[in-house]
Parts: sequence; C-alpha cells; structure tokens
Amino acid sequence: MTLKDIVVISGQGGLFRYISQGRNSVIVENLSDCRRTTIPATTKISMLENIAVFTENDDIPLYEVFRRIKEKERGGAAIPHKSPDAKLKEYFAEVFPEYDRDRVYVSDIRKIIMWYNLLNGLGINDFESPEEDRKEGEIGETEKTGETEAESQIEETENP
Repeated sequence: MTLKDIVVISGQGGLFRYISQGRNSVIVENLSDCRRTTIPATTKISMLENIAVFTENDDIPLYEVFRRIKEKERGGAAIPHKSPDAKLKEYFAEVFPEYDRDRVYVSDIRKIIMWYNLLNGLGINDFESPEEDRKEGEIGETEKTGETEAESQIEETENP
C-alpha cells in the first residue's frame, strides 16, 4: 500500500484506505480497525499524496516530510503527537527547518506526526514520490508479461 491509496476524511480522525467509488459515495476502510464505511461523495476527501507542507519558497509534498522523519528516527516512531506544542514545533523544525512557521500551525504538525506514527506502526513506511511509484508499477507490468517496454508500446499503437 502506498500513499496514493490512503485518504484523509474531513471531520473524521485517522487515515483510511480508498476501496471504491460508489454512485453517490466513496467506500473506505479505516487503517486502525479495518472497518469499511461509506462516505457521502460531498464530504471533503484528500489523498495523502496530494497534501503538501508550506515552506518559505515552494510547497513540499507530504511524502518528503515523512521521508525526513523516517531518516531522523532511523525507521522508528516519531515523538508522540500529544506532546506539548513547544516540543512539537522544536521537533518539526529539526526535521523540516524550512517550513513556513506562519502558515503551518501546531495542529498541522500534530496531524503529520500522528499520520507518520500510524503508518509506521502499520509497516507502511516506504515513502516514495507518486512518479517513482508509478514508474515501478509500469516496469512491473512489462516484467509480468515478458514484453519489453518497446514491444508493449508497439502493440498499443497497432491495436486500435
């Protein structure tokens, strides 16, 4: 499971795995207790791969922040998300010194650390960029069929 499969639902705590799209709803599974639920399509749902953190210059994708936390903790858990605000800010500044202190609130830092610890606890700690993840998927597909990428592209262009 990668970050593209994981979503955050506005108004609900925790992380969810995207299962399917219904007619007027989305089916998700809570990562903590593996319960499936239906969420109305009007609810704000964000994919983790689309979330970014403000910096002074550009926004940095969440997977990069997770990578930095993983490097700092050597693959282990980060500090508890219920730590005092000052400690959370200090920790986040160590991991991610260029974050914009005016636009990234303590509540955002708390969520990021909570999400990291949840994912790490579930063994989901391979934080790749969406492009890297897609490239690996494409390579895997051509290896399964035994075709080279060129043969695969030729077949696609020849078959209407």
